[in-house]
Amino acid sequence: MNFVSGGRPTVVIVGGGFTGAVVAATLARNKSMEGWQIAVFEPRERLGCGLAYDTDDPAHRVNVPAGRMSLDPDDADEFVRWMELRGEPRDDREARAPDGHLYPRRGLFGRYVADAVAPHLGNGCIVHHRQRVISAERRDGDWEIRGDAGTMVRADILVIATTHPAPAAPAGIDATLRGHPRYVPDTTVPAALAAIRPDDHVLIIGTGLTAADVIASLRTTGRTGPITAYSRRGLRSRGHPAQAQDPYGDFTAAPSRTATELLVRVRRAVADAEADGFSWHAVFDALRSQGGEIWRSLPVTERRRLIRHLRPFWDVHRFRIAPQIDAIVRAGLQSGDIRILAGRIDRLERNGDEIAVAFRRRYGAGIERWAVDAVVITTGPAHKSILKSQPFLETLSADGYLQPDAVGLGLACSETSRALDSEGRETETLFIAGPLARGTFGELMGLPQVNDHAIFVAEQVAALAGGRGAAKAAQSRDGGSEELRPASMS
Repeated sequence: MNFVSGGRPTVVIVGGGFTGAVVAATLARNKSMEGWQIAVFEPRERLGCGLAYDTDDPAHRVNVPAGRMSLDPDDADEFVRWMELRGEPRDDREARAPDGHLYPRRGLFGRYVADAVAPHLGNGCIVHHRQRVISAERRDGDWEIRGDAGTMVRADILVIATTHPAPAAPAGIDATLRGHPRYVPDTTVPAALAAIRPDDHVLIIGTGLTAADVIASLRTTGRTGPITAYSRRGLRSRGHPAQAQDPYGDFTAAPSRTATELLVRVRRAVADAEADGFSWHAVFDALRSQGGEIWRSLPVTERRRLIRHLRPFWDVHRFRIAPQIDAIVRAGLQSGDIRILAGRIDRLERNGDEIAVAFRRRYGAGIERWAVDAVVITTGPAHKSILKSQPFLETLSADGYLQPDAVGLGLACSETSRALDSEGRETETLFIAGPLARGTFGELMGLPQVNDHAIFVAEQVAALAGGRGAAKAAQSRDGGSEELRPASMS
């Protein structure tokens, strides 16, 4: 075991994707963190990329214009200037959409985030442990974090900034297809689509953002075989408006208290927007920017209703695909070599490498039978399995420090983003950063909102560290030790 301790108070951040990198870089710039060590556990080579931006697939593009992708909330053009200084995007003639906006490849944005963190790694303010965390336990008031390569760090403050769990295939499909050479249960695995052949008929289970990415990846790498994608409702992610428009609508002046009331207001706003010459995009942009306040105004029971009944419709309008990807999908739908269907699989069988599918359309009669060569799962994160997705989360849950949130989107946390223990109490030194905090904060999937939340968490950590660093130094001089209790008990 390689024990890392320099006698300094320490913040450990588990997860060095976009959220963890922003938390770490924001802390490194904060004067309250002088004398503190910031340690990030992330197995990838670079901080800041994570699942979303650690990709070299040329079909993977950012889903919003580059001018809205800045890490600095007060400088919208920072990412664009970063690209200009480096002559980017080079060798990418399709990066500029017909409307003039840039939609560069995601890997390029990952480099931008990594560059923002690099100076703090160089001067030692941030330490990157290229390991997965296998355990996190409370020891004498601190957190003891162990990595899979043997590193152990004692932390005063722990920040969980991990991503969502992998997708879960519909019941029975994984058991039937496990081991098939062209079964892809998780598209985030490197070279996940490599085994799919040029003429294969591909069945995609799920029709959202990831399905659009898969379609674009297949088509841009010469796979011309038919593609069938299905989901319960057959809703696909939408594209961007032809022209930029300002957000339309105010949903916070008299906030809705029920999911039904909110739905009625949204429909009315869309109709009003169309009458004023705007598209539905402007209304959803307003909903996105006001999302946190809208969410907090809804009782938990209404949040659950919204998730259960309206989330699929929100997702396909809120999370839009880049124009380049939209063009590929549209072309395939028009030619007929891509189908997007609503319905369910009635039966799926495997005979060697052959896959037979019996499909029932949502509004159709009878059964359709297909033979497909490959199956790709794009159903989205398996939120219900979050606590079992990583060993350290399971340990923290078993010890009573974590619980699922009340609406099934991630981990329970307070309005200060501190974890809520099994009895609903804040744990003062344990924070949840990023999309896993959606149950409390609502809209935490779009990059601007994730960026703002990461900065918010860093500010909470720095405020706590400013007091605890001095207190711990005094304890060390006196040879004392204090047990850190949940905030509600302090």
